[in-house]
Amino acid sequence: MENSPMLQPMVALILWTMLMWLWMYVTRIPAMNKAKIDTVNLVGGKAGDLDELLPPEVQWKAHNYNHLLTEPTLFYAVCVVLILSGQGHGLNLTITWIYVGLRVLHSLIQVTSNRVLFRFTVFALSSLCIIALAIHAAMAVFH
Repeated sequence: MENSPMLQPMVALILWTMLMWLWMYVTRIPAMNKAKIDTVNLVGGKAGDLDELLPPEVQWKAHNYNHLLTEPTLFYAVCVVLILSGQGHGLNLTITWIYVGLRVLHSLIQVTSNRVLFRFTVFALSSLCIIALAIHAAMAVFH
């Protein structure tokens, strides 16, 4: 079986997500140590609890990592549907690469300046990509 070219943007976004995971921990662990958070005896809690203890610019990386595990799940699912229905090329492939580029840009905005207007604009554009891909997938499977 030949690989679909749509697998490339999927893997690219997975790799970006893991890069953000690394960036989160490279900044978060030193910040936790500086804040004297006793991680050895820390029990329970949730990631948001650290918002009160760590600087916002440290937490922005964690927030972005969480964002990369939410809406992109729809991206992965719709890509699989498009690949399996033989529609993982052409315009759909272009839209997937645009989506990945927008998600990377969204990450960079969120983890650096975190300007909400810019972040929201990029997020909205990436969501339009998901909508277009979902419509194309529906057209392919429901003809």
